[in-house]
Amino acid sequence: MSTRLSLPVEMKRPLGTKPRVGLALGGGGARGIAHIAVIEALDEMGVKPVAIAGSSIGAIFGAGMAAGMSGAEIRDYTVETLGNRGTVLGRLWSLGPDSMRDMVGGFRLGHFNLERILAGFLPPQVPDTFEALPIPLKIAVTDYYGQAEVIVEEGDLRTAIAASAAIPGLFMAVRINGRIMVDGGIFNPVPYEHVADAADIVIGVDVVGGPEGDGTHPPNRLDSMFGASQLMMQACIALKLRLHPPHLFLRPPVNRFGVMDFLKVREILDESEGIKDEVKRGLDSLFEAAAAPL
Repeated sequence: MSTRLSLPVEMKRPLGTKPRVGLALGGGGARGIAHIAVIEALDEMGVKPVAIAGSSIGAIFGAGMAAGMSGAEIRDYTVETLGNRGTVLGRLWSLGPDSMRDMVGGFRLGHFNLERILAGFLPPQVPDTFEALPIPLKIAVTDYYGQAEVIVEEGDLRTAIAASAAIPGLFMAVRINGRIMVDGGIFNPVPYEHVADAADIVIGVDVVGGPEGDGTHPPNRLDSMFGASQLMMQACIALKLRLHPPHLFLRPPVNRFGVMDFLKVREILDESEGIKDEVKRGLDSLFEAAAAPL
């Protein structure tokens, strides 16, 4: 587990004012289930973000929180949905066996249709549009041919979520406004700068992880593909942290889990439980700094 706390001078606020908190949830596939513990910690502290940003899996959990779901509700829904292999398969088939091949691209790598899959897995509390969210949400996606990050914050919410989570090589790209969009984590793994204008305290949560092993055995083809992506994203995060870090930067201890380990939901939740204390300690320090006389 890794936590980074920044207490810049501009954080200090007059006594009695309440700092506004912004939350950015990063990408990392199944490791993003650890975001639930962070959301629960904020709930337990009575802290509701004024703005949320998300990349990839962070866009999914960010949408749940922005829709008004509590951390406990998100936990229960995630365990109920992903905690049983039979339930997962049942939800896939419930979308229609006649369209199963289209939905998952005939089970060929790189052809899984995430828009169709998410239709069977997103909670009903998540609305169809950004405009229906009680908390403003920004979703990071990558314009594949434009070679640029795009922030989506209006219009079709579910399409934006699918685009942000469309990991290249695994899921089909998603079309938004006529452009081909893929995983938002490619350009911005933890998009915390996009809530900075709205908030006094910015929290970033990194679940990208990195390759694990003894250093002597070469990875298989799939592991090397995901591992190389992790290394590139961590390089991006390291540069961002040097240039302009958030006030609280968290790394839950979920590195040992794989991008597609969604069926290990209970293990990931257990492993990430300790991040709650890190959230609370970090925010308490930031609130104290914000309340200190100028």
